[in-house]
Amino acid sequence: MLDFAIETAREAGRVLAERFGRASLEVTHKGDIDLVTESDLAAERLIVERISSYYPRHRILAEEAGKVEAEAGAGGSAYKWIVDPLDGTTNYAHGYPCYCVSIALEREGELVIGVIHDPTRDETFAAERGAGATLNGRRIRVSEIQDLNEALLCTGYPYDVRGRDNFVRNFKNFILHAQGVRRDGSAALDLAYVACGRFDGFWEEGLRPWDVAAGALLIEEAGGRVSRYDDAPYDIYTPPIMASNGLVHEAMMRVLALRD
Repeated sequence: MLDFAIETAREAGRVLAERFGRASLEVTHKGDIDLVTESDLAAERLIVERISSYYPRHRILAEEAGKVEAEAGAGGSAYKWIVDPLDGTTNYAHGYPCYCVSIALEREGELVIGVIHDPTRDETFAAERGAGATLNGRRIRVSEIQDLNEALLCTGYPYDVRGRDNFVRNFKNFILHAQGVRRDGSAALDLAYVACGRFDGFWEEGLRPWDVAAGALLIEEAGGRVSRYDDAPYDIYTPPIMASNGLVHEAMMRVLALRD
């Protein structure tokens, strides 16, 4: 099923790439600053149709369609696909080339497959539970940075950031304690970059399962660590998330605990 997920993510990526940068791109609003484009919908249709065709009994949780039930009369399944057809929609709508397709698979509630495909750079990150993580077929590992002062971190702005004073506090504190902080606008890619060592840590509030499912598995399989802010076990359905190479995890927790 990993090969199927990779092929499906790459096909959806081609749909996105073909439409990227078009002046006539149709964009609508789901919220004040939460967008959806015609490309989101087209890529999601492709993914859902492929899953439904190859695995008709499997359930699907997709960002735009919500829950897609298994084929009528087929009975239940232990498998659920978690799909973000276009992570980084605001970037995409503005012609900023930082976006991706994210596909994950749960089996009885455990993440077992994760794929993130970046059409702009033709980079495909993939992981299977117990089998490690790869980038375009080559094994990847998290970074070896041990000092938070030497770490490059990343985060994102929740869609309700205007009402989250704690986000501003945390952002300020990390700027003061890390070597650098980046905000690229695609949580899935941020997590993939932690997995391959480009970033050393990540934190964010308010993310949905399709934003983080594939990336969380990638980081774990690349030797990193994923938890909640207080180091409680992470659940993709219960934000917030903190992820790292493992070596700066404790230091990141201390920063998130600061109240000044």
